[in-house]
Amino acid sequence: MTLGSRADSCAVAVMAKAPREGEAKTRLVPPLSMAQAAALSGCFIRDITANILAAAQAAAIDGYVAYSPPGSEDAFTMLLPAGIGLLRPRRIGLGASLFDAAADLLALGYGSVCLVNSDSPTLPTSVLSQAAQALAAPGDRIVLGPAEDGGYYLIGLKQAHHRLFEEIAWSTELVFRQTLARAAEIGLDPVVLAEWYDVDDIASLRLLLREIRAPASAGYAAAHTAEFLNRLAVRL
Repeated sequence: MTLGSRADSCAVAVMAKAPREGEAKTRLVPPLSMAQAAALSGCFIRDITANILAAAQAAAIDGYVAYSPPGSEDAFTMLLPAGIGLLRPRRIGLGASLFDAAADLLALGYGSVCLVNSDSPTLPTSVLSQAAQALAAPGDRIVLGPAEDGGYYLIGLKQAHHRLFEEIAWSTELVFRQTLARAAEIGLDPVVLAEWYDVDDIASLRLLLREIRAPASAGYAAAHTAEFLNRLAVRL
């Protein structure tokens, strides 16, 4: 891709931890085993990156995985579809990782960046394309996708505003509200997307299972996740 076409495109990057046993989705253990939790995390990553490629059919999007920890890129080799790039980490910590990913992708010449979590495999494809389209409009802005737990599943930027990631109580119900407050401080009007949910505990895992078994779900089909959960021999 040329620099000129990147300027007209949005880089959408999944913030993903390597799906290693004992390190991924540990809050789902039990009822899952460590091996099952890691395998489920891998399914999430496969489905979310496939969803990004689906969104690229409706908007100018390039897909990436911003992975952690350093040196874990081999864990993603067999997971990612063609067309998804890998973005190496520079620092440890969620706020630093988010800022670094945004700054590095903008430095590659992209006109905008969306950072999405790796915990929402059924996020509707239309939400991703809507975020990219909102960022394509003239003028600086922020796009936020609020999560049901008070965080956000997506943040979209046109400039790497460090303030958006400062003094945030990460992994609490305050994250979305605090990020809105930081945006107001620097004069950014937010575009707020539809609320969605993260799968990070047993209650949200049960919600995911109900959703993928619903005949008319509004979410992305998440084929890898659905297949894994439907054959999982665990009572949820």
